[in-house]
Amino acid sequence: MSTPTTKKPGPAPTRLDPAVLYISVTLSALFVAWGVFFTDNLATVAEATLGRIIDNFGWLFVLASSGFVLLAVVLAFSRFGRIRLGKDGDRPEFSTASWVAMMFSAGMGIGLMFYGASEPLMHMSSPPPGTASAETPDAARVALEYSYFHWAIHPWAMYAVAGLALAYFGFRKSGNSLISSAFRPLLGDRVDGPLGKSIDILAIFATLFGSAVSLGLGALQINSGMNELWGIADSTSLAVLIIAVLTVLFVVSALSGVHRGIQWLSNGNMILAAVLLLFVFVVGPTVFILNSQTQALGGYLASLPEMSFRTGAFGGGEWLSGWTVFYWAWWISWTPFVGTFIARISRGRTIRQFIVGVIIAPSVVSVVWFAILGGTALNQEMHGGGLSAAVAEGEEAGLFATLQTLPWFSITSVLVIILVGLFFVSGADAASVVLGMLSCRGSMSPSRPVVILWGALTGLVAAVLLLAGGLEAVKQVAIIAAFPFLFVMIGMCVSLVKALRAEPRGERAPDGAVTAAAGDEHASDDAARPAEVADTQVAG
Repeated sequence: MSTPTTKKPGPAPTRLDPAVLYISVTLSALFVAWGVFFTDNLATVAEATLGRIIDNFGWLFVLASSGFVLLAVVLAFSRFGRIRLGKDGDRPEFSTASWVAMMFSAGMGIGLMFYGASEPLMHMSSPPPGTASAETPDAARVALEYSYFHWAIHPWAMYAVAGLALAYFGFRKSGNSLISSAFRPLLGDRVDGPLGKSIDILAIFATLFGSAVSLGLGALQINSGMNELWGIADSTSLAVLIIAVLTVLFVVSALSGVHRGIQWLSNGNMILAAVLLLFVFVVGPTVFILNSQTQALGGYLASLPEMSFRTGAFGGGEWLSGWTVFYWAWWISWTPFVGTFIARISRGRTIRQFIVGVIIAPSVVSVVWFAILGGTALNQEMHGGGLSAAVAEGEEAGLFATLQTLPWFSITSVLVIILVGLFFVSGADAASVVLGMLSCRGSMSPSRPVVILWGALTGLVAAVLLLAGGLEAVKQVAIIAAFPFLFVMIGMCVSLVKALRAEPRGERAPDGAVTAAAGDEHASDDAARPAEVADTQVAG
């Protein structure tokens, strides 16, 4: 029988991996130096590299993203759905409400603030080729449908399969929280050598540049809000200063741990976001919001197969590259970070609970978000509001332009700035913790100096990208960083399926426990262990 002091395999909690840390930090520092001293060259190289990736591999992003959705659905409703992510006696560490709030804040909080009103307006002005005429009611409907498409099921399915692989190997197979650990069924002990370290370094770069996109978006939107409220002119210098201030705040939050800083901020984010949505819903075009959401949701679900496999081979390739392929690449660049973070907070849930919770709950929130903010913006535009002109000058201005058409603009704008700042901090501090985990051999309590180091580097990369070319440069580098990690994602899925097929077919009780007679390797030893003993929590 195991005792409360049973040690887990693996290194000490804060032991660094020098190879992964030093190589990653060195290459990141070289990138920062490149952006500082050769800014124009960085922008030119990024643009050329992006063009080659999109032209030759855009189809792969489209095909893979749909494959992740199908895999998630199959795993959730197969016999594997009742397998618990952990020992059979483990139970969830966080309440469902906190669990959803944390993964939502980490997954796409700033992005929704940035694009919630702007994206539908931009799609209405320039709809996907072959779908509708610009600036028409049909274009408005298509705009909502594609906003749902980009922000609901597909991105969360990517996070789900990555997080599931990490939680399964980390908690059920007593591994660690490294991306490379998910490859053990395929690579064996080679995951402990240079090949495994290369996978973790790719994960670090995808996380670093994916997070930098959000930091750049957040800084630009806060800058825009300050301009609308107090007449402070938009400038890249001010955006860099905003990044610097908020970087200090999110590093402090990250050092306080998951149970205090990240959980508290995430819960606060969701409350304030709910207040904003409720206000816009009540004082805005309520009936139009309900009607448009119902029709657009039906259109989105009906058109989902066609939208999911559209590559632009017969026209519209440029639009798809700028929107759908960018989004799929951006979400993939976030999968090591969000996947690792979601895995970290999901111990004790079954595979079915995990997949349904990770995909359905945030997707519903995303749909409601775009229905209210995007629906309000579209309604104003259809009645001559002129919001598209404001968005054409800067995507970050879309939400503020929409709120200007409603009462209490000064109050709601301050609320938006606070929300963006909180989403900035909660998302970035989670990213710093994950980068620390990847640098400390998967430790769930990474070294504080390492967390500080990665927090500072994340802020620096975001600032450098803004200086190198603003929002476009940020997007370009995110896609470039995501491309090699796409193959890592595919490998993780293959490895996960191989490991799950080796699970014993014992009869499972409704709570997911496996009887000893079923032959489960954990049933006789760990099923009776209290969840709080089996679980190692991050110290606050």
